[in-house]
Amino acid sequence: MISVRISLIKLGLYLIFSKDHGEGCIDAGCQLPKPSISLLNVRNDKQSLTVRWLVNHSGLVSDNYEIQIGRTEQHTIIYNRNASYSSRDSAEHTWTWISDLPLECVDHSVRIRNIYNQSVPSPWSDWMTNYGVKAEDEAKIFPYDRVLREGTSAVFCCVPPAGVNITSIAFRGNQYPLMSIGARVKAITVHNLTIPTTVIKVLLLSCKETTGNSRHTYNYVSFPPQKPRNLSCATSDMLTVTCTWDTDRKRDPRDRNKQTHTLHIENSDLAPINCEQSSCTFPAMPQLQEYNISVVVTDKLGEETERYSFNISDRVIPVVELHRESIGVTDASLSCSVQGNLTRLNLLCQVSSVPGSITELSCNSVRGLCEVKLEHLLPNTRYSTKVRCSVSEWLWGEWSRPLFFTTDPLVTLDLWRRIQQLSDSHSRQVTLLWNPHIVGTAATVNIQSYTVQWSQEGQTSTQSKDSGQSQAEVSIGPGKCDFTVQAVLHSGSSVPAHITIPPMDHTEKPPAQKRLSSTTAGGFNLSWDERSSLTCDYAVEWCTLGNAVPCTLQWIKVPEGNDTLFLPARHFKAGCRYTFNIYGCTEDGHRLLEIQTGYSQELKSVQSPILVEPVHSTSSSVTLVWHYNEDDPAQPAFITGYLVTVQEGGPDMLPGRAANFFNVSVVDPQQKSVTIDGLQQNQEYVFSLSVLTKDGPGRPTSITIRTRINYAAYLAKILPPLLLLLGCTILLWSQRKTLKRRLREIFAYPPGMNIKTPEFDNFLYETDQRLRSQEVEECISCDVEIVNIRPPLNETTSSRDPELTDTLRSPGSRTVNTLCAPLQTDYIPQSATLLKDQPASEQITWASNRSYLCTTVENFSELQQITFSNFKSRFEPSDGLQESFSIVHDYISNETKYQS
Repeated sequence: MISVRISLIKLGLYLIFSKDHGEGCIDAGCQLPKPSISLLNVRNDKQSLTVRWLVNHSGLVSDNYEIQIGRTEQHTIIYNRNASYSSRDSAEHTWTWISDLPLECVDHSVRIRNIYNQSVPSPWSDWMTNYGVKAEDEAKIFPYDRVLREGTSAVFCCVPPAGVNITSIAFRGNQYPLMSIGARVKAITVHNLTIPTTVIKVLLLSCKETTGNSRHTYNYVSFPPQKPRNLSCATSDMLTVTCTWDTDRKRDPRDRNKQTHTLHIENSDLAPINCEQSSCTFPAMPQLQEYNISVVVTDKLGEETERYSFNISDRVIPVVELHRESIGVTDASLSCSVQGNLTRLNLLCQVSSVPGSITELSCNSVRGLCEVKLEHLLPNTRYSTKVRCSVSEWLWGEWSRPLFFTTDPLVTLDLWRRIQQLSDSHSRQVTLLWNPHIVGTAATVNIQSYTVQWSQEGQTSTQSKDSGQSQAEVSIGPGKCDFTVQAVLHSGSSVPAHITIPPMDHTEKPPAQKRLSSTTAGGFNLSWDERSSLTCDYAVEWCTLGNAVPCTLQWIKVPEGNDTLFLPARHFKAGCRYTFNIYGCTEDGHRLLEIQTGYSQELKSVQSPILVEPVHSTSSSVTLVWHYNEDDPAQPAFITGYLVTVQEGGPDMLPGRAANFFNVSVVDPQQKSVTIDGLQQNQEYVFSLSVLTKDGPGRPTSITIRTRINYAAYLAKILPPLLLLLGCTILLWSQRKTLKRRLREIFAYPPGMNIKTPEFDNFLYETDQRLRSQEVEECISCDVEIVNIRPPLNETTSSRDPELTDTLRSPGSRTVNTLCAPLQTDYIPQSATLLKDQPASEQITWASNRSYLCTTVENFSELQQITFSNFKSRFEPSDGLQESFSIVHDYISNETKYQS
């Protein structure tokens, strides 16, 4: 009884302590249970350790744990972590740790303990150890023959046998710093692993011992699996389903990291399906419309999964095949068959033809064949045709294999005509010209012959031409005539060409003519006025060599409604004149509308004009006449006028003087003469005549002409004085005695003078010279400079003219500027010289320019008075200094010198 009571007491105490766990473990005597762990899994390839421990659901155990990893036999702590786990629904916990060092290198141990209330730890569990590899005979290297992840860091170790140490470790031939792991194990760390670019994609690792032996091993680098992209599935016959996907990165075939692709239908019991690298095919499940699939990609570095759901009815991609039925010139009949009998689904198909475009058509044939009609094809052309179909109008099947065929050949003729009026006013010669056009080059087309047929006034005629001919000449009457030309082929078709010759119409208005302007780019821009009366196209004809003979006719048809045509310069020759005849088509045939003439590019090298001699001239004008054919078709440019350049010339020109010249333009090319007025009489001129074009004047033709003397002008100058003199003579003839007496009194000798005849002649000559000096001429300035050197006071001078000695006394030099008039050309004054009785080094010279005399002085005596009085007023003697001068003043004429 006592023992039972004691047991009940113990049980009550246990329940009390277990009722409040926190209060019970706060006391120092509280002891938590010791955890028990075990190694669950060790994966050396993953370098991972997985441990597990049982969960104690008593109140004394919490969900918080502290985990430690110890390395080597000494259990050196390399990892410590606190972790929380929920233990409500599980009976045990697992934890996995991944090591940076291969697990084979050294021992790795794990232990845990429980942390109650985040402060009270339980006892540590026992160490659970994963033992490393022990080397016996030779060193071992880890990891080896392993696929490492690209871009990561890896630790490599060498485990030597007992008594041996590691001296170096080399990775891909390069030595790295050694790390000591425990007592003898050495390791290196390599960062950012890359895939080798060599043919052999391996990583060589070498380990060298103190004994001198070396150990080698190999590893590999690869990238982890890529998640499938653009995953989609479809069926072509509702019997099998094919799924396809893309990958971001293609794997090298020499990569050691082999991948597996597996497809899982998650809403069926079908086993996983092994797939190709980017596609997978599986049978459709009966009565299953919605599919939920997943594609799993697995390799040594991981796993990736992609999921996809679809309705099989929406993923139908028909597979079709194209067949040929019949081929024509511009059309073809084809047929296509659909696999799986899907025509009941109302297929929409697309047919692509090259060259050409894509054509859409519906296909719901019960027979499983869909007919395809291709139209508007090019004759004699090889086509490549393919087809594809769709059920949902947005999911299209693959294009079928191309079907090749060639359309039948076709020959058309470009027909034109030239009409020539015969001497018989009722007959015309028609020349038919044609150019065959064979569309396409797929097959060689042989033309056997041409058939020419024409009808006029109910009569029909036929003519045959060989295949090498391209024209025919037919004589017709004045009425309307219809022509038809057709090519005869071995196989294929030929379209007949028609043209109508209008009836003769003598009342027809002449066509309008137009001159074309050339451009620097060359070519022709033709334009004409549109006619409302026309019923079909326009035609433009010209000669290949321009207006040269013979003419090789060229023509081009312009569709109705167009009134412009550009002809590029490569078809024309520069400097050659072309004439374009523009025709308009009417019910009665083509009629000439306009004639346009021009150059693709005008040249400057035109012919020179020919001057007509003798040239008519007067004293003030010259009339030039020339010959030139401005309408000559051989001209390399249009003539816009003429240019006459007039320039003075001949021996009358003074040396160094520039010749005057001027231009006279003639703007009318039809004008072949011009009169140049305003010339000087008896003057030699050079006339240059050149032809003007758009680019300027051409080579000139020159002629030299002297104008005539104007005798009437000389008579006009001489007759008035003569008539005046004659009139005076007549008027004074009655007073001749009185006039004679007065002249004697004027020219009589002064009383008391005895003048000899030579002296009288001398007096008359001097008087004449003095009167001539008073002629008024152009006035310019004159400088008179007096240079004086002051002599000593004790020196005296002697002068030839005492009056001038008193006059020319000055303390310094002076400059006198006066307004003067030049003397007559035969009067040459000499500078006066002032002499002093001084040494040669101290003589004084006075220079005076007497080539000019003041115009206000009437005679020479007054000139002397004015000049000398001017000197006196400007050169008054100073009080303290007296000077004397000698002046010699000469006047020199052309014949005799006189001294005053």
